[in-house]
Amino acid sequence: MDEKVLLNRITINPKIFRGKPIIRGRRLAVEHILGMLAAGDDFDTILDGYPWLEKEDIQACLVYARRLVGYVRIELRLIES
Repeated sequence: MDEKVLLNRITINPKIFRGKPIIRGRRLAVEHILGMLAAGDDFDTILDGYPWLEKEDIQACLVYARRLVGYVRIELRLIES
């Protein structure tokens, strides 16, 4: 699926989580899904926990994160070998 189409699944509502990115206007933050993935949960586990969620929603979270890190510089500790 086209990234632009996927990103349409990510919305912002100032009344929900103070405007953090959420999935399709629901009370599920993108950061929560990314946290679950980072913790090792797979798509099926996440989808089982949120029956209304679709695989494309999770993909949209990953696209959003990839695009975000393309624009934001994160200061990491330099390790010299």
